[in-house]
Amino acid sequence: MKKKLKNDLAYVDANVFVYPVLYSEDVGVKVTKAKEIMRRIEEGELLVYTSTLTWDEVVWAVRKFMGKEESINQGQKLLGFINLHFITVDENILSRAQALISNYNLKPRDAIHISSAIDRKLKTIISDDMDFDKVKEIVRIPLA
Repeated sequence: MKKKLKNDLAYVDANVFVYPVLYSEDVGVKVTKAKEIMRRIEEGELLVYTSTLTWDEVVWAVRKFMGKEESINQGQKLLGFINLHFITVDENILSRAQALISNYNLKPRDAIHISSAIDRKLKTIISDDMDFDKVKEIVRIPLA
């Protein structure tokens, strides 16, 4: 990664978990980077959080491209992913997400992810989504 994680504490976007499932390593560096991040999480090198929305996004994407059975399998794997902490989306997170949509013209799911990160005072998001770059409250670390 080009940017250094502050205290190895970060928010992880859904695409980190989706890329290794949907694409093979020969597709590009993003899959390799996503797998490396996942390894670092499992080994406790990174302290990371993600929204419960991530589970929805992963299961939906896998179901769309790989079918129901694989989506059930991947959803279960994500729930059991060691050292991954889920942030429950509540009314406070949604209220902040609404303000983020107004301030930065974000898509609703992106606003929920950023709001969840802010809720835990996280300053860094690992994501391939360039829409996060316009949000001043957080710094995006891209996969490639």
